[in-house]
Amino acid sequence: MANNALGTGGNLMLALKTRMHWHQSRQKVLAENVANADSPGFRPMEVKAPAIGTGQASVGLALTSAGHMDLSTRAGGFDDKRAQRFETTPSGNAVNLEDEMSKVAQNQSDYQLAASLYSKGLGLMKIAIGKGR
Repeated sequence: MANNALGTGGNLMLALKTRMHWHQSRQKVLAENVANADSPGFRPMEVKAPAIGTGQASVGLALTSAGHMDLSTRAGGFDDKRAQRFETTPSGNAVNLEDEMSKVAQNQSDYQLAASLYSKGLGLMKIAIGKGR
């Protein structure tokens, strides 16, 4: 059982590491979008999020009462796709600085969360093998 827990912890650490690398790459792309906000014909770019946890069991919300909403069906008028903004300047530039700066701030916050979880996970693994505290 301890071996299974360590394997799960290793998968979690790998997922966090992958997520941190993605946030680093995304931060670079977002910074380039902001830097080219005045470049004629520039189109903002985005980095596709990594597929973490494919083929593994996922954690979901459980309906514990008939009055709870079932979010797995995407019913009730909820749209999980964000509306895209289509603003292009006369020079052909499509960078929206408000959107890009919002993405930069959210990306930084998400990276800090992943880094903090990664650090705590390493600390727990060190304690588990007797080298930490």
